[in-house]
Formats: sequence, C-alpha cells, structure tokens
Amino acid sequence: MTNYLEKVRETSAMSRRNFIKASAAATAALTATGLTGCANQVKTADTGEAGPNVGSDGRNLVDGTWVSAACWHNCGGRCVNKVLVQDGVVVRQKTDDTHEDSYDHPQMRGCGRGRSQRQQVFSADRLKYPMKRKHWEPLTGGDKSLRGIDEWERISWDEALTYVADEIKHVMDAYGPRAIYCPGGDDIFRTLALNGGYTYSHSTSSVGNWAWLHNYGYGFIGLEGNDRYDLFNSDYVVMFGSNPAWSSAGNPSWFYKHLKDAGVKFIAIDPFFNDSYDLLDAEWIPVYPGSDAALLLGVAHTMLAEDGEKGLIDWDFLHTYASGFDAESMPEGADPKENFMDYVLGTYDGVPKTAEWATEHCGAAPEAIRKLAEVMGKANNVNLFSAFAPGRIINAEYFPAIFATVGLMGGHIGKPGNSVTTSSNSWAANSRTDMFVAGQTGLEPLPNPIDDMINDVDAWDAILEGKYLHTGMTYLFQPGEVRDIDIHIIYHGGLNGGSVGTEVCSLQTKPNLNKGIEVHRKVDFVVTQAYTYNTDARYSDIVLPVTTEWEREGRLFNYQKEAMIAYGKVCEPLFEAKSDQQVARELAEKLGLNPDDAFPISEKQQYFNQLATAALLDETGTPQPVATITQEDIDAWGVEGTPQEGLIPLQQWIDQGVFSVPRSKDDAYAACIGYAAFIEDPVANPRPTASGKFEIYSPTVRDMFASTTRENGVASATPVWQPILDGYEGSFANWETKEKGPYPYIVYNPHYLRRSHSTFDNVGWLRNAWAHPVYISAQDAREKGIADGDTVILWNDNGKTLRPACVTERLMPGVVGLPHGGWVDIDEETGIDRGGADNILCGSHTSVSGVIGWNSCLIDFAKYDGEPLMADIEKPQTVIF
Repeated sequence: MTNYLEKVRETSAMSRRNFIKASAAATAALTATGLTGCANQVKTADTGEAGPNVGSDGRNLVDGTWVSAACWHNCGGRCVNKVLVQDGVVVRQKTDDTHEDSYDHPQMRGCGRGRSQRQQVFSADRLKYPMKRKHWEPLTGGDKSLRGIDEWERISWDEALTYVADEIKHVMDAYGPRAIYCPGGDDIFRTLALNGGYTYSHSTSSVGNWAWLHNYGYGFIGLEGNDRYDLFNSDYVVMFGSNPAWSSAGNPSWFYKHLKDAGVKFIAIDPFFNDSYDLLDAEWIPVYPGSDAALLLGVAHTMLAEDGEKGLIDWDFLHTYASGFDAESMPEGADPKENFMDYVLGTYDGVPKTAEWATEHCGAAPEAIRKLAEVMGKANNVNLFSAFAPGRIINAEYFPAIFATVGLMGGHIGKPGNSVTTSSNSWAANSRTDMFVAGQTGLEPLPNPIDDMINDVDAWDAILEGKYLHTGMTYLFQPGEVRDIDIHIIYHGGLNGGSVGTEVCSLQTKPNLNKGIEVHRKVDFVVTQAYTYNTDARYSDIVLPVTTEWEREGRLFNYQKEAMIAYGKVCEPLFEAKSDQQVARELAEKLGLNPDDAFPISEKQQYFNQLATAALLDETGTPQPVATITQEDIDAWGVEGTPQEGLIPLQQWIDQGVFSVPRSKDDAYAACIGYAAFIEDPVANPRPTASGKFEIYSPTVRDMFASTTRENGVASATPVWQPILDGYEGSFANWETKEKGPYPYIVYNPHYLRRSHSTFDNVGWLRNAWAHPVYISAQDAREKGIADGDTVILWNDNGKTLRPACVTERLMPGVVGLPHGGWVDIDEETGIDRGGADNILCGSHTSVSGVIGWNSCLIDFAKYDGEPLMADIEKPQTVIF
C-alpha cells in the first residue's frame, strides 16, 4: 500500500504542474472572451520542456490501460470520463473519443470538473481511516461544543462500527427509532429500516415550485418538451434563469449554439447576463430574482390589451386545450370571477397587471415587456424554457403555472417549433423524453417502518424546538400535522460518499448553516460517511471513510438522453475506505441483524443486473437490450444471469464507457413533440385532470397548499402574484415610499463552474481556475467604494461571510451573486465564514408549499476592514493523518 500511495502522490504532483500551465493559458483565453466574468487568479508553475506524452519526470504517459471512470456528481452532465492506469496508478484522463464528434452524433464530452476528477479521488485530503473526535465520549457526546474544531484520533473499523452500533442501540432503547435522523444515504437506509426505522428528510430540492406543475392539478405531468432537432423550427427561444455553460457544462450549450447559428433568436430573462447568454447573443431583459411571475403577468396583460390590433392570442387553442382562462372556460361550480384573464385585467381586484405594474415589481422596462408580449404571440414559433432556479423561491408557488399559461395564450404547446417546459440539467436544449430504459440493480425496496419526514427547510428548527410540521413526502402531501420529535442522532449516511454525490441533504447545503451547526452541537451523536473532510465530517463525532465511485464495482448513468454511460472500477479502495454498502452491511452485523436481509445480492451482481436490464427504446418505442451477454461473460463475472442478444457486446460497452445513438433530423426521435398526442386528439388523449385539459384554474393545487397549514403566502386556485418573501419587495422598509430597509440587496446563488453543488470545492485545479468571488454590479460597487478583488463582507440576521469582489456590468444593480456550494470556514472568534458559503445567509423559512427558497435572501454588504482573504488556492488542504 505504501508504494502504491507514493506513486499516487508522485503522479498527482507531476500532473498538477502540467495542468496548471495549460489551465492558466485556457483560463486566460476564457477571460479575454468574457466567459469568466472576472479576472482569473491562476498561479502558474514551471513545467519544464516535457512533451505532451512525457511527464516532467520522464514518465511515459502513453502506455497503460484506459478505463472508463465515473464522473458521478450532480452537475447535470455526468459525462464520459476515462483514465489511463499504469501499475494501478492513474496518470492522465480523457473524455469521449469513441467516434467523431458531430451534431448528429455528439461525443459526451466532460468539462473541467470531470477532467480534474483524479485530483479529488487521489487528493491528499481524502479521509483515510475511521476516526473519532478527541473529546467525544460514548453515550454522552462529551464536550459537544468542540464539534467542528476538535482534534481527531484514528481508530479501527471494529471500534468505529461498535461505537456507532452502541449509540444506535442506546437511542433505540431510550427514545425509539424516531430519534435517529438520517437525511440521506440509500444503503444505510436499508440497514436502519431493518433495525426499526429512522426519521427521514424530504425537500423540493432543485425543482422548487416546479414540483406542483410537474405533479399536481394543472395537467402538465412530466413537463414534456420537444426533441433538439425540432428546435430548429423555432423563431425564438426565451430562457428564464438558465446558464448551462456553467451548471450543465457539456452538450447543452453546444446544442443551443447550433440553433443560434441557424438563425434562432434568444431572449434571456435573468438578473445576470451570464456566459450562456453571451455565447448566444441573447437579448437580455434583467429582472430581480423571483420576479419572473410579475414580468409574465405584464406580458399577459399586454397580449390581452394588444390582441385586437395584433392578433397575439390563440383563442381557439386556449378554449380547446385549457380551462379556467376566462369566465366562459371556468369549471362547473367555480366562481367565474376567479378566472385568470379577469385577474390579469384587474377586473375585480382593481389592480391591472400592466407592463408598468410589472416593471415596479421586476425591474424590466415596460418597453421590453411589451416587446416580449409580441414575441410570444401566436404568429411566432416560440420555445419557453425555464431552469429550475426561478421556482426555488419563497412565495413563487404560481410562477410555473403563470409561465405555462402565457405559453398557452400563444398556442406554444404540442406543435413543431413550440414548447413550454423546463430546460435544465442534462436535458437542457433537448427533450426530457427518454430514449433509454435505466437498468435495475435487482434490490427490492425496503420500506421505512417510520413515517416521520421532516422538510429540509424545517429540519434545524425541528431538532432545536422538538416539534415539526408533518405533511408527508413532498410529492405525496398529507394534511399538515404538528408532531413532537426528539432527535438524538444525526447519521449522514451516503450523500457525502460516492454513491450519489449531490450532497443536497447535507449540513452544507441546507438553508441556515449557522443554525445547522448549532443543531450538530446539540444532539447526542453525529456520524458521517464521507471520502473528504467536508462540512458534515467536520461537525461529527465519528467519521467513516468511504470509497469514491472509482473504487467500486461500477454503475450506469442515463442522464444524457442519447447515451447510456457505463463505468467500472479504476483502482482498489484507498487506505481503509469501504463502500457505503459495505459499511451498511458491517453495521447491520454490529446491530445483530443479518446483512443479507438488506443486501441479498453482491455489489458486482447489482452492477451486472443494471447492465443486463438497460434497454434502448427503438424508433417504434420497443425496448431493445443494450448489452449482448454471453455465457462466457456470465462465467467471467462470476454472477447469475441469462445470455441475451443486444446492441453492443458487454465488454465493448464497458471498455468504451458509453453506448450512444447516432441521430438525424429525419429519425423517429426527432418527431418528439411534447403533448402532441393531446393536441392532436384531446378526447382520446386527455390530460390527467378533472376536465381532461390543462387546468389554469386548479382547486386541487389550492386545496393542497391550504392543507399544509403553513402561513406565508396564499392558497389560490388561480395562479396569482405574491410579493416574494425576502425578495425585492422585502428590501423596502416602506414599499409605498420606497424607503429601503436594513437589508436592501437581493443575493442569489448561481451554480458555478468550480463545483457541482458543494462537490469539488476542495480540488486545487478548480480553485486555481475559478476564484469563487461575489459578483457585484458596477453601480453598486461604485456606491460602496468597492474595487475588483477587494474583500467584501456580506451579512444579514442569519450570518456573515467573506468573498473577493468581482465587479461587473453584467449584473443588474440591487442584486448580488454569491455562487452556490462554497465550503463553510467559520472563524470561531468572530463567527464570520471565510469560505463564501451561501447557506450562511439563507434563512430557514418557507411558504404554503413548503418550498426551499435558496434564491430568496436579503443582505447588506461592504468592503471588509479586516485582514483581506487569501486566494482559495493558497488555503492549505485539511489533511488528517
């Protein structure tokens, strides 16, 4: 093991020198084109004169075995990643080269995050051994205030799992399974379920308020869109809150660029003129975060007002396919005065939602709103695309429905060149309609015997106050019920490991991080499974080192519509790391359970099952097995299975890492038009609503929101505007006089090139390339006396954080951009975070839907008068043992 690790360290050092030189030039080029949004802070190093295939130490970088390797994090890409292995050591990486790159058959190319993956897997700050906090004491917790700052002691796996099992047994005996809070981890869920259960966490997560349009009442189940080839039939693509160049780096931006080159025009609705809009020469309409619904109501009013002159509304389409738009289309028994059109016109509330009214709430000029209304008229082919971000806002419950309704007004659904959908994550710029059927592991679900589920936004308050509002799962609402809860153990069981990588439910990524730290210093016991010393691990008592996906048997990804990615094991587990599933099995034994009851088949069998059951839906919609599997394959794997004929030999698929489907504008997939069957024959293909139509007026949604008993916001059957909680309206002490309050700026949290959520924030290469600044408009910076690069302090009642300033003309005044996912780094003396953690500033509150409103936050900021921040790349890694 020692020799192997020395090779890893030598290889990492050599690779870093080579990469820094290349990344410096690349990043400088990006900066010159304006793509970074701020001057880079890359440090360069002398790499010598070695050629591209020779390391600086003379190592041959050609020979070896190329292995398909995981890029498993939740950026929306999860692209093809390959590594060259020499004597068990990864010496270089590459991406998809299985065929020539073309629009018809695009390679699934990785971005800088994926290409730096080995700097994460083989990082010096990998957690190497089980460890316990120095001042932790079994069954009492010891000095809990030292969580996050205590020293660590190395222990054996037997000691560690014995400690964890003893804590679980003690709490089960004293308080029952409800006292164990496990916010994430598929494998540990199974062990805890066998042991009697656990309290779970749920969340609207990335989709925010889009959950309601997806799943309830309105009839837009699945939010269907059109295939990427159909987008060439568009005149316009209108994008709300989108930036695939940062958040879904890979093919989406390239697909969009082909549309631009073909003459499709782009319009961007966003507070930030980001790199994607720059690439697409988009017309920018700046709006305050969360004000998109106000903008669209202004568009709807303009379409109604100018329809007689310009013929903007497709009335036949509206009345055929939707109910609730006007009085004549309201459902039987409903008050006709509650129709959407009269709400927009202000017929009964006396407030016409004019372009000028919208301007007051969203910041966009009235002329821009009127022009947008004309664009969205029925004469144009328009794709209305929104990312999830505009829905991750408190009191934005009705934005998705208003968004869809404006699309219905122009007749932009179910036709070539027209769609109204979310365009985000890996399906950005391409329909979400699946071409592949995901392979299944063969593990049957193990239900949790406990039905307690705490909304993530309520979690910290629930643990501190001993009660929470139970509404069931996010997508299976039950009437709100206040329950007592007494949490004694927090088990971070897998979201920090290689099995998921999203870290959505961890301490780092829940709102109100300071309160989360308080909670972690309150409960009796905290245990974390992780592969790096991240925030969850830092504030734990016991840390269990787990493997990354590179050290596991393998898995499939079908996040790319036109490809199924397979990856396998790159190397054996480093140091003493175990897989999450292995930890769950061994803990089950310590708890006196039979691990085979939780995991009746091996991890290798689970991977083989995925490969064997993955299928391509051919052009007729018939599933065809992807893998050709022979009896020789089954024998070589040492698993159970049946030979089958597929589309690619099993080993070839694994070797090349991807099976992708060549496309053409004439194939059957290209004819995929969202909701086309309903539009073609609404009687034979009704929507899943009472009327069988898209329901603009939805009593189902109203009643669901009312049942939660939450107070902020309104429960309405008609999609309505609500002032955003902690949004633009909240920045005023007096809205009528426009007197600003104590926190006059809106901070929002764009996804950032350096990270996938919080994953990768410790990777030196990415820290070198991307500085993680706070983006400040040039106007606001001048008023505050802040120059580019100055250290800035941002604060509100929830906390304080520091970041270097990036002053830009591309951000609208009054809005501050703090990228999502920076690892918290609290100065215990001042309480100030030095890591730029966005959730230090986000509050733990919500509205009627229970949405997590990460983009709903008010702050103030100033030039920091303390010691300036060092560049993140200068921060030493936290290396333990």
